Amino acid sequence: DDYTFYKCYYQKNLYIGVFMPLEFISIIIIISAVLIWLYIMHVTLIKKRNKVLEAFSCVDVQLKRRYDLLPNIIFIAKGYMEYEKNVLEKITKLRSQYQNTLNSFKNINKKLELNSKIISEIDGIFATFENYPQLKSDKTMILTMQTFSETEDHIAAARRFYNSAVNELKNSVEIFPSSLIASLMNIKAPEFFKAEEFEKASIKASQYLK
Repeated sequence: DDYTFYKCYYQKNLYIGVFMPLEFISIIIIISAVLIWLYIMHVTLIKKRNKVLEAFSCVDVQLKRRYDLLPNIIFIAKGYMEYEKNVLEKITKLRSQYQNTLNSFKNINKKLELNSKIISEIDGIFATFENYPQLKSDKTMILTMQTFSETEDHIAAARRFYNSAVNELKNSVEIFPSSLIASLMNIKAPEFFKAEEFEKASIKASQYLK
């Protein structure tokens, strides 16, 4: 009858008007929450990546300071180390490659690799100072090496700051669920700045001239 028809019609519209919007609102809330979470993860990863770059910039400043001292060391040493000129020239070449490499997030590993090669060559040069008594007593060389030693201390401090930033980013790109977002954003943690044997020994460069 008409009563039953209107009653069913009313109940149907009441369900659509009350319950359907609630379901729709729930879906909107869930989608919004997911989008907000994605945005927060995105921003967090970007901040951590930028922190790594900022930390490496501090390292880069100190490394460039170290490399700026190399021409003086090389210039002084050339007068005494005739048989080591090929090594000195190799250091000069590596130094130029490092300084000509753009300081960007994607180039961090490349610059760290170049630094490792330079340190290896520097260690070799310092080790041969023992064979050149006149070089060891050169006053200009002594002052230069003292400055070099001070720079090594600054590099060690910058290394700790950089490695801490890398560790934070590394955790985010490897631990679920932020690892999924990092993968989508193609964000990867660079290598840690490992101290070479020359640096681990905590030997002051000036000691090579004693």
